[in-house]
Amino acid sequence: MSAALGLYRLQQVDSQIDQIQARLKVIQQILENDAEIRAATERLAASENKHKDAERSLKQSEAEVEKQSIKIEQTEASLYGGQVHNPKELQDLQKDVVSLKRHLSTLEERELEAMLVAETTEKDWQNAKSVLEHVQSNLGEQHRDLARESTSLRKSLERLNSERQAVISDIAQQTMAIYNQLRQQRRGIAVTTLSDGSCAACGTTLTPSQQQNARSTTQLFHCPSCGRILYAD
Repeated sequence: MSAALGLYRLQQVDSQIDQIQARLKVIQQILENDAEIRAATERLAASENKHKDAERSLKQSEAEVEKQSIKIEQTEASLYGGQVHNPKELQDLQKDVVSLKRHLSTLEERELEAMLVAETTEKDWQNAKSVLEHVQSNLGEQHRDLARESTSLRKSLERLNSERQAVISDIAQQTMAIYNQLRQQRRGIAVTTLSDGSCAACGTTLTPSQQQNARSTTQLFHCPSCGRILYAD
């Protein structure tokens, strides 16, 4: 087996290994840091906080209405209880009742507004809960699929690593050093093919003598443009 053929086979195996490792990295990132579920969780927390704030405002409004109603009852009791006889005092009490009832109307309007806000925020909160549950359900199925894919890819990776060791055993150490250096320099592709008289990687057209050299079984031939090892079957 020529050195170029051995390196070409190694390149095919390494390219498959690179693809599997890249996919496994993506799967791991999805499983460990899912943006969709994080966004749904953050939305739920925000809507829950808004609803709690709205409930506090509603309770405060209800307390103010109740307090004002008690004031009115007490003032009316003084007005109509028969204990106050002074006309000026009675007139003042009547004015107080009118003023207190006017303010009560304002407080009741605020209470109604607070009630509407609380209802809206509760709906938003419940909706956010449903969205999160839906996302979790979908992601649960997606994560199971990704876990199965990961298991299958790791088995393929184990097989390819064994195949790689078998291929390497027939390649000289010095040749492997050249191959590894080119892999680092050429984004993982150290060996390419001769296709229609051109380098399949960069497209450079080779002269007839260069094409003949690429078909040599005794020495490696590098593309004069990109420097990759050329294999011609």
